[in-house]
Amino acid sequence: MSNILNMNCIIIDDDKPSRRIIEEYIAKTHGLTLINSYASAIEAINAFKGGDEIHLIFLDIEMPEMSGLDFLRTIKDPPQIVIISAKESYALDAFEFDVTDYLLKPISYTRFFKAVTKVTERLKAIKYSASGERKEDEIFIKKRSSLFRIKYDDILWIEALENYIKINTFHTSYTIHFTLKRIFDKLPSSMFKRVHRSYIVNIHKINYIEDNNIIMHTEEEKKSIPIGKSYKDKLLEEINLMTK
Repeated sequence: MSNILNMNCIIIDDDKPSRRIIEEYIAKTHGLTLINSYASAIEAINAFKGGDEIHLIFLDIEMPEMSGLDFLRTIKDPPQIVIISAKESYALDAFEFDVTDYLLKPISYTRFFKAVTKVTERLKAIKYSASGERKEDEIFIKKRSSLFRIKYDDILWIEALENYIKINTFHTSYTIHFTLKRIFDKLPSSMFKRVHRSYIVNIHKINYIEDNNIIMHTEEEKKSIPIGKSYKDKLLEEINLMTK
């Protein structure tokens, strides 16, 4: 159990016996700290207003007043999510929110521990990526029940669309439920730069810069991407700029 990272957890489930089981599992798993246990998603919203950082949520879906999926729609940059549900029918919808695992009740400790291990591996990968040491040259995008492999070199730009992001390549695009910040943390910093609060670009794929816009070409269009004032100087430092 020493491989489990130190993580603060909360439970959100209206089923009291289910909450007690997860509480017991957390208590006997080294590295996990239970911050609180909530009987409703509405109560849990206040958990993000406190001083404790939350790394992991064990979340039920069917709850009165606010469902688990509705809860995920309300929070910005959610931590790792493990769904605990009595029904398998919500699985596809849940994975649209990039949940780490989906546990069906009744939950055994073995299955619980496997989910926590997945969370640990995922957090380690994110931390490794953020350190700039990532060696992989591709990323997998999950859309419903399918995984699409995209090479970093094929990505032109990524844009924010409210609660979604759109990953654009020369030939196609992928829209997924994710945040710009979280995808940025997964990408190699030597290749991808934030140029606007709503845009990330692959600086190796810039065709040209005109005034305060980056121009990039796809198979079907010429895309003009605005450069935010606070990002321009840093962008010009990163590219191989030659001036008179």
